[in-house]
Amino acid sequence: MRASRGLVLIVLFVAAVAAAWWFTHRTPAGVGDAITVYYAKADGTTLVPWRVSLGPARDPASVAFYAATQCVAGPPPGTEAIRFPAGTRVLAVDVVDSTADVNLSHEIAGSSKEGSFAESAEFKSLVWTLTQPSLHLTSVKIRIDGARVATLPGGHLEIDEPLSRSSF
Repeated sequence: MRASRGLVLIVLFVAAVAAAWWFTHRTPAGVGDAITVYYAKADGTTLVPWRVSLGPARDPASVAFYAATQCVAGPPPGTEAIRFPAGTRVLAVDVVDSTADVNLSHEIAGSSKEGSFAESAEFKSLVWTLTQPSLHLTSVKIRIDGARVATLPGGHLEIDEPLSRSSF
């Protein structure tokens, strides 16, 4: 009786040590080695995904910054797509809870040849890129040179509230 009790205690101890090791040494579910970046086709509504390899940084803010930068840079050359205005840069991306706060350079306010059509497509691609399931983000706030603005100069897309996939 005593021997079986001791054996049960040893098995429980080993199981507890194994569980503790697993919880402290497992790799958390993350984004992996690549992320999906979306761009809008010339029709302005169809989004096309393309995979982009990640560097060594895997913290949420770094991955979100990289994803936003790749989205603003646009798809590979020769791809017919709606692109952000020339010179637009991602200045910063802060991640708070499930929201990415993206600070874009003032070039984003430059008029696009396609007007509101392109403006909506640009932000749709950015929002879809940042709200992909692997990034665990659900909305995107936009700042221009650090300031919150109600709309871009054309006034076609309201960006003073967080944008989500359902915004488009």
